[in-house]
Amino acid sequence: MLTQITSDKDLVTNYLKGDNSSFEFLLNRHKNKVFSYIISKVKNRDLAEDIFQDTFVKVINSLQKGRYNEEGKFLPWMMRIAHNLIIDYFRRSNKMKNIRSTDDFNIFDILNDGARSQEEDMIRKRIHVDLKLLIDLLPLEQKDVIKLRYFEDKSFKEIASLTNVSINTALGRMRYALINLRSLSQERKVDLSYK
Repeated sequence: MLTQITSDKDLVTNYLKGDNSSFEFLLNRHKNKVFSYIISKVKNRDLAEDIFQDTFVKVINSLQKGRYNEEGKFLPWMMRIAHNLIIDYFRRSNKMKNIRSTDDFNIFDILNDGARSQEEDMIRKRIHVDLKLLIDLLPLEQKDVIKLRYFEDKSFKEIASLTNVSINTALGRMRYALINLRSLSQERKVDLSYK
């Protein structure tokens, strides 16, 4: 019997063993937070519902392909998938700013619609300063791949070519960079979440 105290980890394990009700329970547990986050970024209910559906399709596919591990928590992992799908949407619709490496670069600047309050701007600026400091602590190869991907908008094929490595190596460096950023933020008690 599934209850509110059943952990996300146990629900994922049960789902992977064939218990579809465990995934439904996970979905019901987290859907409001995920949907609220998406709609806060895209400000369009229909679009938010589409991205919400795509998020859960990607979550299911990733779980079934064994691309989820318990390094982090389930909800932050799912929110990252939603965040990446939002970024993909804005890139496709050419509404995303072209991010370039500068002294005050902004890895998560998706869209400036002019509607942000001063408080939101201050929070974003703090997060970006903290993030820049953490990125500077990464090993050189990881720092390079982060900057090329997020600040110069290079594809992994271009990154591989520019750094003279295989695409798999470039992807691996990105993965380790993100893992290390998460560890550094926890270790230094830096909150990179935008609430």
